[in-house]
Amino acid sequence: MRPRRQSAGADKPTPTHADVSYGPHAQNVFDIWLPEQEKPAPLVLFIHGGGFRGGSKNQLGRSTVRQYLNAGIAVGAIEYRFVSHAKLPAAHHDCRRALQLIRSKAEEWNVDKTRVGAFGGSAGAQICMWLAFHSDMADPTSDDPIARESTRLTCVATTGGQTTMDFSWWQRWIPGYDSPHRDPKESFDYNSAEELQAIVADISALSLVSPEDPPIHMQYGQNPNDPIPADPRKARGWKIHHVMFGIKLKERMDELGVEAILQHRGLPSSYGSKERFVIKKLTEKGG
Repeated sequence: MRPRRQSAGADKPTPTHADVSYGPHAQNVFDIWLPEQEKPAPLVLFIHGGGFRGGSKNQLGRSTVRQYLNAGIAVGAIEYRFVSHAKLPAAHHDCRRALQLIRSKAEEWNVDKTRVGAFGGSAGAQICMWLAFHSDMADPTSDDPIARESTRLTCVATTGGQTTMDFSWWQRWIPGYDSPHRDPKESFDYNSAEELQAIVADISALSLVSPEDPPIHMQYGQNPNDPIPADPRKARGWKIHHVMFGIKLKERMDELGVEAILQHRGLPSSYGSKERFVIKKLTEKGG
């Protein structure tokens, strides 16, 4: 862990602590920016996308960091293992551990561990939703104090998030998605169809969401009535980040009485942006 000072100017602020290790792998690191204030700061975590095959915590934009810091919110950005290092759900477990480590340092870093949100896109969105909707994975009997920390969130914001990893669901609901775009063996660690089904259910928001879960803000790039792009490469990205993922999760959360904001082309957010949503949820009284 390397403590650093924040820099001035137009560049992204320098992390207060950079490349903090939370596990044995080289990818098991995170950066954290802490606002300069006396009261404990709420925290928001950025989990990057990249299909579980690439991406970096450095994808976090400078304006986003500044917006949260100016609101008195600490910001974390997590790296995690790709499927080339360890198959799913290893990436999810990595981010869980990073969250728990930060919570274990709440007093040292002046962070309010009762007010924690997460945001990310695509693969990162999946992990964010997993943390938000999974039952608490804290182990209160563990000898490891980090493992005893809660994994629950106050709110979550996603961009282009896949709300299920059940490819048969994709074929049923996503326009033009006729067959899986990759072999599940490339991504998941399993030995039988039953094991795969269990893993998929355990990491999919549509399978996990319950009435006790936190609110979500979902953003997608297309309108539900948009045609499939003619360009095959664009069509692939269009399908795997389709707004139908958000529509179906919102339908389910509406049934459960849990706030779910859906933003897409032609449908603006009632909060104005996902950043404003997160700031409101993490700073409002009683939040």
